[in-house]
Amino acid sequence: MKLNEIRDNEGATKDRIRVGRGIGSGKGKTGGRGVKGQKARSGVAINGFEGGQMPIYRRLPKRGFNNIFASEYVTVSLGRVQAAIDAGKLDAKATVDAAALKAAGVIRRPKDGVRILADGELKAKVAFEVAGASKPALEKIEKAGGSIKLLVVAPEASE
Repeated sequence: MKLNEIRDNEGATKDRIRVGRGIGSGKGKTGGRGVKGQKARSGVAINGFEGGQMPIYRRLPKRGFNNIFASEYVTVSLGRVQAAIDAGKLDAKATVDAAALKAAGVIRRPKDGVRILADGELKAKVAFEVAGASKPALEKIEKAGGSIKLLVVAPEASE
């Protein structure tokens, strides 16, 4: 095989249909839009419109709210931490915090903090410094001989 012989499999790509290019093309005249009416015109986007009937999003009752002050934590399982330690990406002797987890590629961004969950096993003795942890995770960390320091993020004083 040579670089100039590389091509897609037969039938892997379809040719684009050129709409509205003469009656002989089979997609001429109205261009697949049918005849007249609102949807035959350009610039029409009628998502959720039910022909004048009360739409479903207005028939159903409103419920709940979105708390804009809620903290959003990144969850990390103990198994994922152990896998990073085994791979040599995390140093078990150093304190494991959000910055260390980000540097090791365990998390992408710390958001409002890191919360440790108990999925998987932890064999290494690790000192954690995170925003939160589940009770089973706390037990597993202490059973492995590690320690955990929970960072309490103080809410900003509003006046």
